[in-house]
Amino acid sequence: MRVHFWGTRGSIATPGAGTVQFGGNTLCVELVTSAGTRLILDCGTGLRLLGMEMLKSAPPVRATILLTHTHWDHIQGFPFFAPLFIPGNEFTICAPEGVGASLADVLAGQMEYTYFPVRLDQLPGRITYRDLGEDFYEVDGLRVATQYLNHPAMCLGYRIEADGVSVAYLTDHEPFSDTLWRAGAEPGTIDSILHTGDRRHADFMRGADLVIHDSQYTPKEYATKKNWGHSTYEYALEMAAAAGVKQLALIHHDPMHNDEKMLEIEQSAIEFARKYKDGPRVFCAREGESLIVQTGAGPVKAESIRQTTSSRQQRRLSVLVVDDDVNIHLLAEEALGKDYDLTTSEDGEGCLETVRQSTPDMIVLDLNMPKMGGLTLLEQLRADPLLAGLPVLVLTASGDEGNTRAAFEAGATDYLTKPFTIPQLSTRVATGLARRLSVEAAVKTVEA
Repeated sequence: MRVHFWGTRGSIATPGAGTVQFGGNTLCVELVTSAGTRLILDCGTGLRLLGMEMLKSAPPVRATILLTHTHWDHIQGFPFFAPLFIPGNEFTICAPEGVGASLADVLAGQMEYTYFPVRLDQLPGRITYRDLGEDFYEVDGLRVATQYLNHPAMCLGYRIEADGVSVAYLTDHEPFSDTLWRAGAEPGTIDSILHTGDRRHADFMRGADLVIHDSQYTPKEYATKKNWGHSTYEYALEMAAAAGVKQLALIHHDPMHNDEKMLEIEQSAIEFARKYKDGPRVFCAREGESLIVQTGAGPVKAESIRQTTSSRQQRRLSVLVVDDDVNIHLLAEEALGKDYDLTTSEDGEGCLETVRQSTPDMIVLDLNMPKMGGLTLLEQLRADPLLAGLPVLVLTASGDEGNTRAAFEAGATDYLTKPFTIPQLSTRVATGLARRLSVEAAVKTVEA
């Protein structure tokens, strides 16, 4: 499989003399199999360069575009993608399914006449849209696995398996927890990772031949950029090493990092990787660089591959917020009230009473409350077989390892520490609900 980096920058394009070596265009990565199947990962400004290259081929030109999400630096090259202006060319665009506007509406928004001279519906090329959840898919005959990432928006990571190799594309993701390893456990293995989200993230890249991973910030920069949805090279390396990854390409370079800084970061990453005896070969992705990915790692485990999967809800979902702080109720209303039926409770006993009357689709739960604490409540909820699959997001100021471990052992689905941002909360709720809906859909399929 050939991998080509058409754009490696994050946030905003940074052309100029200081970004010649690592590139100034925002994210766009092309994967081409030995059979000629082409996948395009993200549509940053690098997509324009890819489009110019594709014009050298006689029409019709076909490809599938996999969008991680629709933040501007991942779609701003789309209106300048020349093959869309040629009749007969066909493209399927895939993106995370979630609440809010459709993918077509989002792409059309940046092509309104106020911003661009050609509307989306005026493009001569044929465009098909496909919503994806967290699942396994067949895409152009290839096996593609998806997983939600930790970003202040619905964001998918992709794992593509073809030609006997596997490539994972995991950008716009940050650690779920400030503490990576469980105390008393041997660091460096997936089983030793503290937070379920980080453990799931490492497991998704297990044994991959190439992982392309977000590393926008240095460890020092991340201290002031927490909750912005991006990683450091140290986190990416520790995840990749625990997962047995062969090669790690660092991407989504910060617009403030010129070539000199990028070389410094790359060398720091190489030095950091030396602490792992069998760690991955690590490098910072360079715009214009091509790689041939070889040797096989075997597929990620899956029950099945589905031709089409949709977790789009057929009804308005409900969320119960359990917290004795009225300010959290107000923040939850701002973050969730538009998209869900929201109810609140100030303690564990009130939560149990509410659940007995009507089971919500998800609970957002504080740990420290009067009458009944969050851990006791979790244990009582999980003791009921009918509530075993109910997503519970712990939302607490207690970010220490002891409370984190205790919450997951008691049955928490996710764990988010205060302070948090409104986009963080809404995204973590959305991904938790999407996972539940996907499981329910799979169960119904099996039963049918």
